[in-house]
Amino acid sequence: MVDYIKESWNELTNHVTWPTWAEAQRLTVIVAVFSVVLALVVWGIDTVFSGAIDRYFTWIKS
Repeated sequence: MVDYIKESWNELTNHVTWPTWAEAQRLTVIVAVFSVVLALVVWGIDTVFSGAIDRYFTWIKS
């Protein structure tokens, strides 16, 4: 377990390329915008299908 922790720390400090602060901010904004757009798309699809199913069951009851 100690070797694992040492090797992990070595990997993080010597072999990982960390983004600059500006790049991290830019990528965070991109992820946030994409998440909002995807949530709106899912909401829109859900609304359309919900309305279609509601109309279908209303039509079946008539």
